[in-house]
Amino acid sequence: MKIVAVTNCPAGIAHTYMVAEALERKAVSLGHTIKVETQGASGVENHLTPAEIKAADYVILALGRTISEDDYFRFSGKKSS
Repeated sequence: MKIVAVTNCPAGIAHTYMVAEALERKAVSLGHTIKVETQGASGVENHLTPAEIKAADYVILALGRTISEDDYFRFSGKKSS
């Protein structure tokens, strides 16, 4: 399965990256591919491209704070949790 994910937290420091790392480890251990976009204090890293989102079988939104309407729009029509 191809998975894309977005992680963030209120402070955008530790938890954003801890969750990204945990998702990556678990996906790989289950035989899936994953790319995680982090929205941390230093901005967006590993930005998901429209092609990556389109190719994904599943989207994980691991959010500690909201994301913009534009961000939600990027994932319209995808399965998410």
